[in-house]
Amino acid sequence: MKKDRRLREPRSFLPLTPRVFQVMLALAPKPLHGYAIIQEVSRLTEGVITLRTGTLYLLLRRLRDQGLIEESADRPHADEDDDRRVYYVLTDLGRAVVEAEVQRLRTVVAVVRRQGLFWGKS
Repeated sequence: MKKDRRLREPRSFLPLTPRVFQVMLALAPKPLHGYAIIQEVSRLTEGVITLRTGTLYLLLRRLRDQGLIEESADRPHADEDDDRRVYYVLTDLGRAVVEAEVQRLRTVVAVVRRQGLFWGKS
């Protein structure tokens, strides 16, 4: 029963871990294969989060099992691709979960600013 509830309510997946959130953000614009996800997460986080292949594939399997990502049928032209690569894409539920996490983080930042706890530049 809980699985059915989760399928309807993106907030039930929150909070996302930093690694999961960054992997899902990397997949938001377009389908990517594993190594490209590793590179994109490193780029997005300016090297703060570094994924190893073992960690990434465990995350991908869990996200797929939860219905947040799926294998993509969209692939680059055969001349630019390797048949062994598996491309991943966010599902509609996955996209809704990312949006819910972004909103959650906005709320957290708003509370911190309102309480005068934010010492960095805005």
